[in-house]
Amino acid sequence: MTMATTQSIPAFCEGIQHFGELPPEFAAYGQSAAIAPEQTAVSSPSDPTAVYQTLLAADALRYLTLQVTASKESGHPGGFASIAEAIASLVMLGHKNIITEVGHHAPGFYSNVFLDRSLEDMGIETVQQLCDRFRETHGLLGHLSGQIPGLLNPAGPLGQGQHFAMVGAKLHPGVLFPVTIGDGGLGEPYIMSSFGHFNTAYPTVTNFLPILVWNGYSQEHHSMVSTKSNQAMVDYWRGNGFQEVVLVDAKDFDDADQPGDYVDSTAFSFPQRFAFTQAVLEATDKAAKLALGGTLSVLIVKQLKGAGVHKRGAQSHNLYPGDSLQRDYIVSALTTRALHPDAWALVRTNYERSMGGPGAKTAVTESVLPLADLGNLPLNEFPVEGDKQVATTAMGALVGYVGQQDAQFVVTNADGNAASGLNNINQALKIIHPTTDATYSQQPQGQVYEPLSEDACAGLAAAQALFGARTLWCSYESFAINGLPIWQTVTQAMAELRRPTPSTIALFTAGALEQGRNGWTHQRPEVENYFAGMLRNGNVYALFPTDANGIQVCYDWALATRNKGITITASKSPLPVRTTFEQTRRALAEGAVALASIAGDKTVVFAVIGDMTLIPVFEAAEQLAVKGIGSRIVSVVNPRQLYRPTDVAWDMCSEPDSSFLDDAGFERLFGGDVLIGVTGGSSAMLEPIMLRSTAPRDTFCWRRGETTASAGQIMALNGLTADEFVARATALLG
Repeated sequence: MTMATTQSIPAFCEGIQHFGELPPEFAAYGQSAAIAPEQTAVSSPSDPTAVYQTLLAADALRYLTLQVTASKESGHPGGFASIAEAIASLVMLGHKNIITEVGHHAPGFYSNVFLDRSLEDMGIETVQQLCDRFRETHGLLGHLSGQIPGLLNPAGPLGQGQHFAMVGAKLHPGVLFPVTIGDGGLGEPYIMSSFGHFNTAYPTVTNFLPILVWNGYSQEHHSMVSTKSNQAMVDYWRGNGFQEVVLVDAKDFDDADQPGDYVDSTAFSFPQRFAFTQAVLEATDKAAKLALGGTLSVLIVKQLKGAGVHKRGAQSHNLYPGDSLQRDYIVSALTTRALHPDAWALVRTNYERSMGGPGAKTAVTESVLPLADLGNLPLNEFPVEGDKQVATTAMGALVGYVGQQDAQFVVTNADGNAASGLNNINQALKIIHPTTDATYSQQPQGQVYEPLSEDACAGLAAAQALFGARTLWCSYESFAINGLPIWQTVTQAMAELRRPTPSTIALFTAGALEQGRNGWTHQRPEVENYFAGMLRNGNVYALFPTDANGIQVCYDWALATRNKGITITASKSPLPVRTTFEQTRRALAEGAVALASIAGDKTVVFAVIGDMTLIPVFEAAEQLAVKGIGSRIVSVVNPRQLYRPTDVAWDMCSEPDSSFLDDAGFERLFGGDVLIGVTGGSSAMLEPIMLRSTAPRDTFCWRRGETTASAGQIMALNGLTADEFVARATALLG
């Protein structure tokens, strides 16, 4: 261990492998913290003391990032290393509501919130504990999640982080939400298109600040934008609507004759390192003030990937087995970046004072966002066996009411609410559009967000729910797949979250059975596989209301829940009303409700998911009755409740729900001589029933799409007919 003479080593430094000597400049710029007592930021980004201590903070971040990853011979230090000056600048300027699009920067972000003491909330007080719990269960997982104090957003798949930044800016005017975006992920079309639509819809919300980490490399090779000139990159952002592009290129400060367009500032002489750090600090301050002042702005920092760590370029991206704390190039990098204990203490003091305290106490996501009181929803109970009703329209009336009570509420839809029987939502809440037109229910101030991208729809809705506000994502079931990655990311984060937040709710309409004329391009009920796989997560609920009464109760229930992911799938066609409100309330708790029972010598139980699929099932029950065979038709509304408690990770959720249907209840609903599972979607959604039933049983489900003239024909193509049900039930009865 390299040790410098010092009066005392701060307690948090326990576990640091290497310390350095005090640099000569410390006497001039390190005598007191640049963020003064009772202040939340440096007084000036041009103050030499502020610049010097920002440089120390950047080196501290690089050191911690490399030691933490090397302690496990695993993780990603290189990408974050190239943006360390900008992250340090944000903190020194008092901005800690920092978001990232890059999950690979996780160890750097952990180092950042360790320095400001946020991680003490999860028992991490020393560098040794930081290393011990990196990439460990209940610790600091490899990519950001929802459970880490002081960090605002999960980060895994590329192209997601901007949604959180835009939502934060929308919900918290006057607060800056920087979001780092890697140049390796910039090729994702979602990033720029979502910025574009958001800015068109909310032109006055500019207090989010994209920070492009332009380091020339992605995970395993040069980034696809590495060949752009500085002017081309500026033009690219301007062409996508950004009014101000603030760019700092490390190459302009290089006095070490480094080859190529991307260089490492840690290889500069100290005066040039100081000059580069000052440029980044001043640029960050300028871009932040522009964003907070109403100008859509981006900050770009161009610096070689891996700056100041063990390797450079794509080779710095990841550590592999053998890249240990004893490896020569790891030791060399750590000793080069090593700080004196007094410098560590100075960095810690600035981080503690920034923004008024640890991010775990001061970040906007560390407290519950106040919600408007909705009162009682105006539920409209239709008479059973009365006129046919459109389920989606019945829910739309409630959605309009919610938005009128809650100004923060947003509905997102990519393919048009009117096409899904939800035009009443548009009429009540208005589509956000720069052109006012009453014919189309659009105006600049509205609550219906309509980009064409399902990623942008799901991203804004799910992110807003994670940040504490109510939302609804509406989609055709067939198109939803493009928005599901961020919806899944957020629901997992909600399962881990340390605070209650409104559940993220989605309504999927116009299912495959209604899309016959459109053909297989609009028939994607396989998406239900996605949700079926997520049901075991513990906080995901896929709801299939029976009718227009059921959908109202399902939405009313969903609004009252916290930290859950809830999908509601329903038809936009007029269908029979088969249930009362009370029956659906019971079905939400028990998982299902019996709609009809017909006596007979034997009993065939139909477990049915969906509303339209009930039509051939009722026909089958009539045919069986003619044969003297009894039946029970059970509408499966909430299949998650039909699992056994041991099937589901409910006990790992921050808002646990341990209510499952017991064996006696299951037998009451599904006990019989034969069980036939029926769904217009994926058979996977019937899994909990098939797992528990001991009767002879079979499944009828979606197989493939085709163009047909009616829902009945598409069901027949997939074997979902009364004749098929009767034939199979009879065969199973022997």
